[in-house]
Amino acid sequence: MGLSMATEDSDIPMEEYLQSLPKMHMEPLWTRMDAMRLSTLPFHGGQPGDRRDGGKKGFDVGKPSNEYESLLLVYFLSDLLAYHQIVEAPHTTDTIYGGLQLVNPGEVAPAHRHIAYAARFIIDGNGFTAVEGKKLPLMRGDVVVTPTWHWHDHGNESTEPVVWLDVLNLPLFTYAPVNFAESYEKARYPSVEVSSADWRHPWHKTQDTLDESTDKHSIFHYKDSRGRPLSTTIGVQAERVSPSSSSQPSQEVNSFLYHCYGGQGHTIVTPPNGERLVFHWRGRDTFAVPAWSSVQHFNESGTEPAYLVGFHDRPFIDNLGLRAYIPSQK
Repeated sequence: MGLSMATEDSDIPMEEYLQSLPKMHMEPLWTRMDAMRLSTLPFHGGQPGDRRDGGKKGFDVGKPSNEYESLLLVYFLSDLLAYHQIVEAPHTTDTIYGGLQLVNPGEVAPAHRHIAYAARFIIDGNGFTAVEGKKLPLMRGDVVVTPTWHWHDHGNESTEPVVWLDVLNLPLFTYAPVNFAESYEKARYPSVEVSSADWRHPWHKTQDTLDESTDKHSIFHYKDSRGRPLSTTIGVQAERVSPSSSSQPSQEVNSFLYHCYGGQGHTIVTPPNGERLVFHWRGRDTFAVPAWSSVQHFNESGTEPAYLVGFHDRPFIDNLGLRAYIPSQK
């Protein structure tokens, strides 16, 4: 798929870039397709090129041309040993895979389809995705989904890189190994431009709904046109925390992969092993929360709201009849 940008003397900066990934709990997906690791502990991830500081450069990474330029969000083996659980699979939580994908100007991820369900949150830039013949714009803050076995391709026709968070239900296929994939006969699946479809959920509509609430902490649940969760395995919600406010502590049996759209604050996470962790976040940060963790978000700004988008496995848990939670204490 050739998602790379050659630069002068790129071998040195690329080597330094790859060496910097472990401290951000990331590694290059294209080197780990056959052996990807699990995250069963909370962690706070970074982003490629630390785009908060203006890093927008792609690299010639020397990967196969048919691999995405993606970063797998992981927790590494030494950390897993402390938790006494090791699984060889594409896990970010026990049920959710998360990765960061960068598409440089002029690049296209060739058309394909797969059994796995995919959802994406656009972190930066403007691109497109085409799903079953409908070409949709990708803009910052959009949630875009690709249902099971739908032809799709992605690309960047702008002059700036596009970065998004990929979220898939890949870990489930370690128990039901039926995730087959197929490439289309051409690079692009025939498509026509449309401004909206059930697969694209623009941020401005989400924020408008959140901002209408007078609660100090409000939650917007993404639904399809029939009022159902976006899929049977992965759901999405957006949260708004008012200035100098917090959410109520919550504890659920499902896990989360959170991304901060805007604002700054911190989240207190207490996973099942009882270790209390504090994650400080700001716009474009990503962090994971394991199942049955106590979670509470705090907005550290006294003037601006904070917005978090959480991908979770609640639909999967509900469909199995395994929902359990501890009511919030107000």
